[in-house]
Amino acid sequence: MIAATPNAVAAALPGAFAVLDLAGLAVFAASGALAAAARRQTLVTFAFFAAVTGTGGGTLRDLLIGAPVFWLQNARAIGVCLGVAVLVWFTPQRIWSPKALDWFDAVGLAAYAVYGAAKALRYGVPPLPAAVMGVVTACMGGVIRDVLAGEPSIILRPEIYVTAAALASVLFVGLALVGLPFWAAALVGAGAGFLLRAMAIARGLALPVYRG
Repeated sequence: MIAATPNAVAAALPGAFAVLDLAGLAVFAASGALAAAARRQTLVTFAFFAAVTGTGGGTLRDLLIGAPVFWLQNARAIGVCLGVAVLVWFTPQRIWSPKALDWFDAVGLAAYAVYGAAKALRYGVPPLPAAVMGVVTACMGGVIRDVLAGEPSIILRPEIYVTAAALASVLFVGLALVGLPFWAAALVGAGAGFLLRAMAIARGLALPVYRG
């Protein structure tokens, strides 16, 4: 059953991957643009933040698994990022709540964790490293955004972030291994990851820190 999993994932293409990819791109790009908005930056900075946040994790993933870098193969990816940047630029700031960036990031985190793991499986990566690729895909764009914005990286804070991406990725891979249909495994994995991140945002949940 494990050997058949990449084939099952590949059979879900291209529609399922396209939806997950665009969802992750759009919401991560929005989180990048909102980070620029919070700092009263120019439209050029909006576009740069949106593009880097949207494509950063996927770029690293593709380089690691030996896949063509996705946004160099399909202009739609950059187009989505730039379109979102322009949309946020022309949207009155009062529409966005102070937590908007966190919620957009939470949706992107869940969608991209599943997408990254699924793409890694498609390229023949074994299940455990594929799950790690899901975490890389989901988290690195936000890390790059925080560094560019001069914020402490999300992975250096105790709040639940990487853990939520790991839950989504591992759950998706595990359910795929036992033969659950792609969409069911994707929805359960992404839903669980989003729910955990949402609880962390709403209730301030955090992991215990080292006290040695």
